[in-house]
Amino acid sequence: MNRFIPLLVLCNFFVSSCQQESTLDNRVVSKVESIQLDQKYPTNVTRLLKGYPDIVVDYVDNYIIFWDSTIFLYNDSMIKNESELLSNPDIEDMFHYQYTLNKDHDSLPPSSDPGRIRNNEFFNKVYGASKKEVEDNLTEVIWCPTLVNKLIRVNTKNGAAEAFVKVSNELDQHPEFANYVSSIGGTFNYRNIKGTNRLSMHSYGVTIDINVSKSNYWQWDSRSTDEKMVGKYKNSIPLELVHIFEKHGFIWGGAWRHYDTMHFEYRPELITNIK
Repeated sequence: MNRFIPLLVLCNFFVSSCQQESTLDNRVVSKVESIQLDQKYPTNVTRLLKGYPDIVVDYVDNYIIFWDSTIFLYNDSMIKNESELLSNPDIEDMFHYQYTLNKDHDSLPPSSDPGRIRNNEFFNKVYGASKKEVEDNLTEVIWCPTLVNKLIRVNTKNGAAEAFVKVSNELDQHPEFANYVSSIGGTFNYRNIKGTNRLSMHSYGVTIDINVSKSNYWQWDSRSTDEKMVGKYKNSIPLELVHIFEKHGFIWGGAWRHYDTMHFEYRPELITNIK
């Protein structure tokens, strides 16, 4: 990451680092309350502020500011092809493709990969920068107490665990989905994405793979890990089930051209509506 920091940013952070914790807490509350009315932020920065309200607290001179006054470059201004977007994204690149809610993927297969571009440095900051740090942030919740009644480990940071509970409770009211939400493929698993050196979002404990036997995955169907070899789109997951996840801040891997229909990932910045 480019370590050059404008003088204005340095000055801001020298002052910020001297503030008491209570002052910073007040600043976070004030910032969150003003986001909808404050027009100085780029739209996607506003999405970050709303999606991670206790973690991302400001934006100054192309830098994202975190609760502890550390900063990350937002936009490196580099033009990237599809491969480079996956392998070397900045934070702004995560919004390169727009995630569309309630899209009928069966009649209109996705042509891009909204949410598949991830800046791991950002998520390391939010959920934990190592396996040990992530594990320290995990908790157990009961997945679908009536239909499944299985403990899963998920991250407590940024409301992820609460979002899993909300999805679980709502799915539990739909016995018609029992075959899809039982025999789940897993949640927390610190590993790279198959065929890559990119860290999987499963490593952060903010994703769930539902029943593998009811799902489709582009690598299985194409029998290849080559990104250029993705074949015809396939899906058998009911869209009503998908919409329940989306309602609570999750994106669906079935919305990707490189489809992964079992996969649901907590990404509130991509679901947030900006008014």
